[in-house]
Formats: sequence, structure tokens, C-alpha cells
Amino acid sequence: MKKALSIILLLLLLFAGCAKNKTSISTEQKLSKADDFFARKKYHRAVQLYEDIAFERKSAQTAHALMRQADCYFAMNKFVDAKLKYQQFIQMFPDHLEVNKAYYQMGVALYESSLPAAYDQSESLEAIDTFKLFIEKFPNDSRYSTAVEYIRKAQYKQLEKKLNNGYIYYKMKDYSAALMYFKEITELGNEDHLDRKALYYSALVHIHQNNPQEARLVYDQLKQKYPGAKETSKIARKLK
Repeated sequence: MKKALSIILLLLLLFAGCAKNKTSISTEQKLSKADDFFARKKYHRAVQLYEDIAFERKSAQTAHALMRQADCYFAMNKFVDAKLKYQQFIQMFPDHLEVNKAYYQMGVALYESSLPAAYDQSESLEAIDTFKLFIEKFPNDSRYSTAVEYIRKAQYKQLEKKLNNGYIYYKMKDYSAALMYFKEITELGNEDHLDRKALYYSALVHIHQNNPQEARLVYDQLKQKYPGAKETSKIARKLK
């Protein structure tokens, strides 16, 4: 009986030793396998391995795994998940060599996850703030100009949102609120689709308010900036 117990105990010790050795190399094996999946664009398989490695919290391996996990989500167009992982990377490794990439990618993920202009623009606003912080922290980064372009695109979505809001108030016949939104667009002095529409609806508001003098002033701006536009012709007919 004692001999049988000794054999069982020995087997258990051997098993524990093997398990320990397996554990000591498993992180490296997982990382190598995850990187291989990532290189072959098998992101669904790589992301779980990176998650396991990042959860183990082993310094440099954790940073690499967390960044790659975020990259996997980004490549799979899971931008909300990617944003959270890039944000986690920034919080955990603020002095890491790739922290600039994390800021930039987080901004892109926020922009890509933002809703169309007719809906809430919290993500595009957050994207603007993130890109501004990226530019402030890393002014010499090669992605500087691209970050600026993303800021412009996100700001354009804000203007689209204002035009939509103004149009909604126009249809509700809340003309004061409508004019407020249209004015925010026209005061920028741009020459584009949004400015043209804002001027057009501003003129219509004044016409509905029986204010021909103000309507004429807006029409003059419309005619000067967009002489051949259909909106200009429509207002001209209404002012006859």
C-alpha cells in the first residue's frame, strides 16, 4: 500500500513539474503563435492569444500583446473594442515607444466608429480631442498631416449635424432656432455644399417670416457665391 502511494505521489510530483515547465514557456509559445496568426491576417485567432498574454501582465510581453490585440480589433473593423484597447495601452504604458501609435490609432478608431451626421456625434468630438492631443504630444510624428485631415473631416461632420438640426427646426417652424444653426455655418465663410444649403434655408426662413429685406441680403450672398446653383434660382423666383 505504501509503495503504491509512493508511486502515485511521485507521478503527481512529475506531473506538477511538467506543468510548471509548460507554464514557464507557454507565454513565449503563445506570443510566437499569435504573431504568426497576426502576420497571416488571421486576426480572430490571434486576438484571443494576445488577450491571454496581456492578462498575464508580464512587462514587455504585455505591452506587445495589448498593442497587437488592439490592432487585431482595428483590422476586424471592431473599432469600439480597438479604441478601448489603445486607451488601455496608453494608461498602462504612457512612456512606451509605441504610445504615439496608440494615440493616433485611437483617434482613427473613434472617427470610424462615429455615427452619420444626423445622429449623435460624441465619437467624432472625442476623435477631434484625441487627434489634437496626438498633435500636441508628437508634433514631429510622420502621421501629423493625416491627423490634421481627420480633424477636418470630423469637424465637417459637426457642421453636417448643425445643418441637419437647422433643417429640423425649419420644418418644425421654429425659425429662430433654425437660423441660429444656419448662421453658425455661414459665418465660417466656407464655399461648399453645407454653406450653400445654410444660405438657402436662411433665405427661406426670412421669406416665411415676411422679412423680404433680410431675405434679399441672404439671396445676394447666395447669388455671389453660387450664381449657377439651383438654390439661387429657387430663391430668386420666390423674391419676384
